[in-house]
Amino acid sequence: MNPTQRGAVKRTVAEKDNLHPRNPHRGRYDFSRLIVGTPELAGFVATNEYGDESIDFANPKAVKALNRALLQLVYGVSGWDIPPRYLCPPIPGRADYLHYLADLLAEDHGGAVPRGPAVRVLDIGTGANCVYPLIGQHEYGWQFVGSDIDSVALVNAQRIVDANQLNDAITLRLQPVHSAIFSGVFQPGELFDLTMCNPPFHASVAEASAGTQRKWRNLGKAGKKALNFGGQEAELCCDGGEEGFVSRMVAESARYPDRSRWYTTLVSKSASLPAVYAALNKACVQDSRVIAMSQGQKQSRIVVWSFRGMPNQKQVTRHE
Repeated sequence: MNPTQRGAVKRTVAEKDNLHPRNPHRGRYDFSRLIVGTPELAGFVATNEYGDESIDFANPKAVKALNRALLQLVYGVSGWDIPPRYLCPPIPGRADYLHYLADLLAEDHGGAVPRGPAVRVLDIGTGANCVYPLIGQHEYGWQFVGSDIDSVALVNAQRIVDANQLNDAITLRLQPVHSAIFSGVFQPGELFDLTMCNPPFHASVAEASAGTQRKWRNLGKAGKKALNFGGQEAELCCDGGEEGFVSRMVAESARYPDRSRWYTTLVSKSASLPAVYAALNKACVQDSRVIAMSQGQKQSRIVVWSFRGMPNQKQVTRHE
């Protein structure tokens, strides 16, 4: 069944062509339907300068209310909430990542997206929001393991899983070693079809703060301190930033070449790509590529790699 037939938000204007064709968020938000299921959203909706209903995306409370409404209406998730100052991710972009990964899996299935619990996905850094497993399970019926180094985040994610009776579909695991990614999460003999990750972007809290201030200045809101999408330090920062984290992920994946058909990660900054390419080549991956993504003015990409390669493809396929 098409996602738009399963309670997706009605498309009220021209589609957003930069989102994946199966993404149910390609049209403007139908706030009248969203408010029915999440009445508190009404307090944040107003008519903008273009005459359209919208929210103030600089307001963290408004963003959280919109997320709760979207997850309820489109994905059937009830009782979704996150603790204060935890990452509140934009739902359309998170859904896009999953739909592109579904296309990746379809390559091994005659072009048909595999559905159901036989498909197993590891979400590295699932966070308090648990968004990737929630969306992926609803859209494709896949089984998920979500890992995180933050026990508080996992307690909240487990509350969401319990509230929606998804314990058979979503398992959560604490990563006990903060410097590790797969080690300590992979269990003996365990195999996955995919791993996925939205890595920390910044190398330090100072760098994250500076980036936030640039964003607010560009929006004409200089002086604001808060991130509209929030985020704990571990969600936003790590040694070496995005470039360092992904490079370490690639290196560690080489220790487990047969544990996942595809290893994947988001890469937000194009400046991170040269180091990622070097890490992939050093790891001797057999198949790799970069999948471009965009949402509005934001450009991003998914880097994917595998140790089960295509014949004669030994180096990184560079699309940027």
